[in-house]
Amino acid sequence: MTTPLVKEGRSVEFVEATLTAESGEEVMRARALRIRTVPGSVPATSESLAVPAPEVSHQEPFFPVPWDIGYHTAVECRFAAGSFQARGPATCWMRMRVPVVAGEKTMPSDRVLVAADSGNGLSDVLDFATHVFINPDLTVHLHRHPIGEWVCLDARTSIDADGLGMAEAALHDTRGAIGRSVQSLFVNSRG
Repeated sequence: MTTPLVKEGRSVEFVEATLTAESGEEVMRARALRIRTVPGSVPATSESLAVPAPEVSHQEPFFPVPWDIGYHTAVECRFAAGSFQARGPATCWMRMRVPVVAGEKTMPSDRVLVAADSGNGLSDVLDFATHVFINPDLTVHLHRHPIGEWVCLDARTSIDADGLGMAEAALHDTRGAIGRSVQSLFVNSRG
């Protein structure tokens, strides 16, 4: 893996991470815009929690998958609204059960990115058994650093009849809103 600093500035820097297979083929690229912070330099704004807390949310069954171990066992999910098996918007708290990389410490930003990649899976508007959904990109914007283990997505998916779609989610932690995520979608029938 390489992680070059693409552009450096006094207040903002742009970094990129590339994961390459043994064959030399690039298999993943992530880009991040890092913004300098100075604790206490501006007045904080107060935010209340806009979604029910994880303690009052409930577990729902995962949609059927043909394997015993996978994403559905690696993340604990508690729904404040909707479910994996219902169509339409959903509000779900997520907590990782296993680290992304074994032996590495999981950071709060890791938790946000894992959860943010679930927007379409939470708020699907078509049946996964009859349609395929591919999200070729994920964009996450945060207006403050996340805290804690729980991340909430208040997610919605929109799909055009031409097979284009978008899943977007308001992101929260147990202190309140932290940002937004957007996934572009390619949608097609499985037939």
